[in-house]
Parts: sequence; C-alpha cells; structure tokens
Amino acid sequence: MGGGHTPKIVGTVWGLLVLNTLGSAGAKTIVPLPRSLIQMVTMGALVAAFALALAVNLQLRIRASAYMFLLTLLLVASVISSAHLESGFGALFRCFRLALFVCTLWLLSRWWDGSLTFVRHHIRMYFAVLGSVALGLVVSPGMALPDLYGGRLVGALWPLTPPQIGQYAAVIIGLTVLLLLGRRTDRTSAAVVIVPSLVLLALTHTRTATLGLLLGLALAIGSLLLTSAAARRFFTWAVVCAAVAAVGFASMLQAWFLRGQSKENFSSLTGRAKVWDALLAAPRTTGEKLFGVGLGDKSFGGLPIDNSWLAVYNEQGLVGVTLVAVIIIVLGGVALLRPPSLQRACAIFLISYCAIASYTEAGLGDASPYLLHLALAASLLAAPAAAAPLGTPEAPSTLEAPTTPEIPRPRVPRWARGSEVT
Repeated sequence: MGGGHTPKIVGTVWGLLVLNTLGSAGAKTIVPLPRSLIQMVTMGALVAAFALALAVNLQLRIRASAYMFLLTLLLVASVISSAHLESGFGALFRCFRLALFVCTLWLLSRWWDGSLTFVRHHIRMYFAVLGSVALGLVVSPGMALPDLYGGRLVGALWPLTPPQIGQYAAVIIGLTVLLLLGRRTDRTSAAVVIVPSLVLLALTHTRTATLGLLLGLALAIGSLLLTSAAARRFFTWAVVCAAVAAVGFASMLQAWFLRGQSKENFSSLTGRAKVWDALLAAPRTTGEKLFGVGLGDKSFGGLPIDNSWLAVYNEQGLVGVTLVAVIIIVLGGVALLRPPSLQRACAIFLISYCAIASYTEAGLGDASPYLLHLALAASLLAAPAAAAPLGTPEAPSTLEAPTTPEIPRPRVPRWARGSEVT
C-alpha cells in the first residue's frame, strides 16, 4: 500500500492544493482581479485536485494516519458548529471546502511512505508562487511595496499579504537548508532557492516567519547533531554568524524588527491583543463554548483574529482547540520517537514552525497552508510501505536466468549429423 513509484499526477494534485490555500484577500494587483474570480480559481483548483486524486486512486487505497484521523474529527466538529448557521450559509460552504481538502489528503495518503517526494513538490510549488511575487516586484515596485502596508512586500500579480509571502519563503528556505545538509541537493540548486527567498523574506518584514524559520531550523538541525557532521558544522557557523550579527548590526536588526512601530504598538502585537481581549470577553452560550459559532473568515468584530488558537476557539470551540492541540502533540511526539534522519528533521522543522506561527497567524482550524505543512510532516513521519511477505514467491524477471539448471547437450560431430533422423 503506497510503495513503489509515485505517479507524477500526485505532484500536480499537491500543487493544486497549494493554489487553493493561497486565499483571495490581499493587496491591490497590477491587473485588478475580482475576488469572485480568484475564489473561482482557488475553489476550482480544489475540485480539480480531488478529481485527479480520485482518478489516480480509484481503488480508494488509503494509509492509516493519526493526523488524518484527527483532521477528520476536526471536520466533524466544524460541521456540528456550522450547522446552526450562526455564521450564515458561508459556514457550510467552508465546511464543504474543508471536506474536499481532507478527502483529497486521504486519497494522497496512499503515497505517504516517509520519502522526500512531497518535500520536493512543496518546495517547487511555493518557489513558483514566490517567483510570481518577484516578477510583480520587478514589473511594478510601487504596487509591490505599497504605503498601505508600510512599504512591506505584497503580491502584485496575485493578491498575497506580507505574512503569507514571509511564511512561504521561510518554509522553503528551511526545507532546502535541510536537504542541503542531508546531501539531497547540490549547493547551486540550494542557492537558487535560498538566496532569492531570503531577499523576499527580508522585504516582507515578517517577524513571525523569521522567528519560525530560525527556531524551527535550530530544533531540526539539533536533531541531526549526533549523526551528521555537516549539521554540526552548519550549527557552529550559524552560532558564530548570529553572534557577529547581534554585535555588529544590532541597531539595524532592531529597526527591521520594530518596522517603525512605537513600543506601545509593538507590545500590543500591532493591535492584535485588543481583538483577542474582546473575543475572550464576549458572552457565549455553553454550546458556543464547546463547538463555536461555525467556520468563518477568522475575524471578530470585523477585525482579523490573527491567532490560530483563538480563531479555532471562536469557530470550533473548545472541542476544536483540543483537537488541534492533540494534532500538534501527536505529530511532535511521533517525531521525537523516530530515530535521527533527514525526514525526521524536516518534520520537526514544519511542526515547530506551525506551532510558533500559530500565535500570530490563523489557519490551523481550516483548509490552509499550515494544514498542508502538517500533512507534509505526517507524510515524512510515515513508516516506509511494507515489502512483500517473505513467504510470497516473486515472479522471475525476464532478464533472469532460469532457476532450473540446464543439462548441456553433447556436441554432435558434423560428419555424424547426416545419420540423425530428421
């Protein structure tokens, strides 16, 4: 189940899932794109992903996965919370979208065998997204660095916000660094991905993505220190460079980190704390505390919540918060129990990044890039597919010699061949 060659169409399905989770809200683009058109494209990508996954897995072979089981329970909780229509009929549509998302991942789980196949799909697709951001920056620097966002980088061709771009850049930088340490890619290919992604990450001024990248890589590389000399060398150089940067560029790093904000604004996490306090202070019935008000746009009082745990509490209640916490704990626990390996390091990076970003970003309770990152971690932690049982005879290859030894025929002299009966 799931072993052997992974069909190329699986990479296409993964790319369509990435496209679906890009979202439809963001900055103004060079060519104005109606939100309805963007939603049609993203939803169409999800429907196409499900159809292709079903076509390539008509036998409906799936692989047992604690992550997928818990994600399915989260879907059930979302349906229960949305059935009351407190968030309108849009909640049911979001449940349908989440259901298609989960079903597609179930169909892809057949090929979750602990290999790096999906890591490469992940990097390629998000690098293509960042390529569109870089192209928009070249074509129209003014629209890519608008004053509305304080001069931070946004998507000028496709509406992407600075936190989204920072997230995509940080994730593929971390994964590519780990592939390089594991000698699964060469330095040139790694530089092609890492260098421009670092530039885009710096232009977004996204603190969450930067901290997630640094702490996630520290944990991932730390898991390789005992078994990888390359990881030890990289870790040593990283510590030295960090110390030099902290001393020599302290004022510059502080200015980048503060983004010109006042200390009061920074301490309130750019106004997020006020929204969080209002959400927690709002009166709720027992049902709303347990199951929430249904899937919505991750906002409260017209303002973004920007916290995965509070967004899940608002929409899926304490039940949803518990399920999301169990997902993180189970994936983290499985990663810690695995022997040191490159796959385990990549999984640790993804899990820790999502856990860190969950404090200032929403998305762990609905179809989002964060659930895709965690799905990738689950695929890396899956045990390799079992080989054929030892007692099962294998069909001999056409290139193999016969198993029964041939008895050499005696050579008949030419003068004696004429007397043979024909």
